[in-house]
Amino acid sequence: MKELIFGVVGGLAIFIYGMDLMSEGLKKVAGERLRKILEAVTKNPLIGVVVGTIVTAIIQSSSATTVMVIGFVNAGLMTLQQAIGVIMGANIGTTITAQLIAFKLDEYAYLIAGIGFALYFFGKKKFAKHLGQVIFGFGLLFIGINTMSEVLKPLASNPTSLNLITKVSHNPFWGVLVGLAMTVVVQSSSAVIGVLQSLASQPVVVGGVVHALIPLSGAVPILLGSNIGTTITAILASIGSNNAAKRSALSHTLFNVLGTLICLLFLAPFVRLVYQFSPRPNLAAGITEAAVVSRQIANAHTTFNFINTLIWLPFTSFLANLVTRMIPGEEPIAERKVRFLDSHVVNNADIALNLSVKELLRMGKISQEMLADVESYLHSGDADDDPNGVQDKEDTLDYLQTEITHYLSTIVSRNTLTERQSNLLAHLMHITGDLERIGDHCTNIREQEVYLEEAHITFSEMALADLKKVFDLTNQMFTACLGSLEKNSAELAMKVLEMESQLDVIEKEARTNHLERLSMGSCDPKAAILFNELMRNLERIADHCNNIAEAVLDQISVGR
Repeated sequence: MKELIFGVVGGLAIFIYGMDLMSEGLKKVAGERLRKILEAVTKNPLIGVVVGTIVTAIIQSSSATTVMVIGFVNAGLMTLQQAIGVIMGANIGTTITAQLIAFKLDEYAYLIAGIGFALYFFGKKKFAKHLGQVIFGFGLLFIGINTMSEVLKPLASNPTSLNLITKVSHNPFWGVLVGLAMTVVVQSSSAVIGVLQSLASQPVVVGGVVHALIPLSGAVPILLGSNIGTTITAILASIGSNNAAKRSALSHTLFNVLGTLICLLFLAPFVRLVYQFSPRPNLAAGITEAAVVSRQIANAHTTFNFINTLIWLPFTSFLANLVTRMIPGEEPIAERKVRFLDSHVVNNADIALNLSVKELLRMGKISQEMLADVESYLHSGDADDDPNGVQDKEDTLDYLQTEITHYLSTIVSRNTLTERQSNLLAHLMHITGDLERIGDHCTNIREQEVYLEEAHITFSEMALADLKKVFDLTNQMFTACLGSLEKNSAELAMKVLEMESQLDVIEKEARTNHLERLSMGSCDPKAAILFNELMRNLERIADHCNNIAEAVLDQISVGR
């Protein structure tokens, strides 16, 4: 029993590691092209299915595809309905792993891994290294499968194991539960189905005839349960995330659960259908059920997801509306699309400029959220604690800067501007750049925080207290400068300039205190550099707030 457990755990670990290596390597080889493919998805759900299938087949991870899709929905580049189509396609694409396993390349596994290893470690170019990673992972995948197959062989002759497997095989309900439970534990449906293929392929002699340990009819409910189990991972990952992430995860779950229920109702016809185009036992040719069941399972996995997609594809709008009702709520502020810029009024300079200010204020609020986020992460000390997505917000700021700049340029080309309008437009151009650069500095701070945790560097309580003072005053400056822009307030703008002087004093004190701690040995020398970098980025943020306030004051003077 000990050898069985150790062998399965070890083989599974090698399998999952190999699959992860292969997935990461493929993503590196494909690069940003995958993101561009997903971004090109149209409103046609069928196109979404095709794109989801192709992308997932390439990167060998439906989870990775789903994560990208959720990011696009959150950014406003993709609707929930489009996302559902891509997720459906991801379900089909992920079945490629089982198809690869069914080729039974066990005897070539070490050779494949060796070739991949050589390319990865001795390759000069990045492409060669990434390709080597893919091949190395592919080889490890089969080594893991082979390891599990060897240790699972005794089960075919153990009466207790045979009795248990027989009960599960003949009870679809128990099969679904087993598949679900295994996937929740392992966190990979591909790995569970790989184990299923390996276990089912063990030969059992009954009445002088060699059978598979688990026939196709018994394997189908287990793979159906695995399909449900893989959605649990997405549900758990969406906890604490925005509504877009939750809705995408829920639609995935509903899609697979409803599909499983339909398949169970027509289990016998479904099994017969798979038999029709799958290899079957041929005793005369020496082909046993155990020899072909792995391919049958792979075909069943692909067929189920393909048919399930065909059934629900016409109802993507229904699914989108259903999950929206189940998870109500407004879209997040960081949604990557313009809200106020209206091309229909661009010929009216005053209205168009006012709308530009509104979009800039929204951009400013996103930047301020980023500042609040990075301060929170600094005190939490958790590099993985990023529910709101600092990088996603930074991407949104870059997008908004481009759109606002284009809109302002269109205003210039469509109108004869007064001196006040020209001056305001020029200031708005500069403010757009200031807000985008604030986002850059917040991203820099976030990267430094991640490095802090990864390098196991900690700040003293006094250092954190000094940083908090600077964070608090910087945030106050940010609030005041946005208020001055929104209300065209000279009073708030002057307040920003006053706080800039206060901040200089606080920063100088904080740096002096840090040097004292360093000289006394109460501070990690590595922390000194990061402390100064954090202070430098906060100082730059304050400078940009100051620039916005000065722009408001200048505009007020022109308007008088």
